[in-house]
Amino acid sequence: MNTQEKVKNYYGKVLQTNKDLKTSACCSVEALPAHTRELLPLIHTEIQEKFYGCGSPLPVALRGQKVLDLGCGSGRDVYLLSHLVGAEGHVTGVDMTDEQLTVAKKHLEFQMDKFGYKSPNVSFVHGYIEDLASAGIKDNSMDLIVSNCVTNLSPDKPKVFSEIFRVLKPGGELYFSDVFASRRLPKSCQEDPVLLGECLGGAMYTEDFRRLLVRLGIHDYRIVTQNTLSISDPEVQRKVGDTQFFSITFRAFKINELEDKCEDYGQVAYYQGTIPESPNEFRLDNHHLFKKHAPVLVCSNTARMLTDTRFSKHFKVIGSTENHLGLFDCSTPRVSTTSAACC
Repeated sequence: MNTQEKVKNYYGKVLQTNKDLKTSACCSVEALPAHTRELLPLIHTEIQEKFYGCGSPLPVALRGQKVLDLGCGSGRDVYLLSHLVGAEGHVTGVDMTDEQLTVAKKHLEFQMDKFGYKSPNVSFVHGYIEDLASAGIKDNSMDLIVSNCVTNLSPDKPKVFSEIFRVLKPGGELYFSDVFASRRLPKSCQEDPVLLGECLGGAMYTEDFRRLLVRLGIHDYRIVTQNTLSISDPEVQRKVGDTQFFSITFRAFKINELEDKCEDYGQVAYYQGTIPESPNEFRLDNHHLFKKHAPVLVCSNTARMLTDTRFSKHFKVIGSTENHLGLFDCSTPRVSTTSAACC
């Protein structure tokens, strides 16, 4: 049984609900953001019971956007995103496990009625995240790609991330949560069906993840949140030893020629307070919190993340890249374990 077959068997046959999980890795350890928490009661109970995720990859400012959810499972995040993008947006969920997709599709009419939509703004596709072309996802077609604790399950992660940046539009965003490891895991862990299904066996070493993105031309990505996972099952603990595992939410933009260091050009950013879900402040990552109308010095990469993406209408950035002042001062201590750009 190959990796994909092991994963499909675990999520389609072994697990009946998220109560059957042996660890917290595939069960969200991160509270839903405020702008989606109130929507949860609108999601069908069965969808929630069969939801397996380690984070909350549900960003703001999504009205009218085209969104792709990789490894959508029972569809919880797809339906939350359905409400966030509105009737004029669209959300596509891709998954390889028939049992999970059956649950997601079964409650389509129920969810559309709950949201008051006359016609569905979601679709579910059987497919593999390593081959989005076979699932009918075209080049430069998506504004946002999300994934909740799924990329670790793939046996070909370089292909997954290559596909992601193929189908993202210029200026589009990858916003995802997944499990990462403090070291490279031995082959015995990588092939163990329980560890794979619990999102541990396929967890990438954080530095290998950074190197993978660099090879794809993504030199700056941002950590939004990070949590250390606890493992209480004795047998699982014995197998993984003292390896640490983290649930991390990242964001990365499809922007050409971002620099691999934070460079200072004296630019200043002002948040206009125009994102409905964030009227008073906007958090880009764990290093940047923008208060409404308050000036914030930013490096050139951050400036472009605010001006070359869907956030452009919500920010005013003063300054250009004519006069270089050297490296941006990133002296504020970081809390991450990865080596993403310091800002």
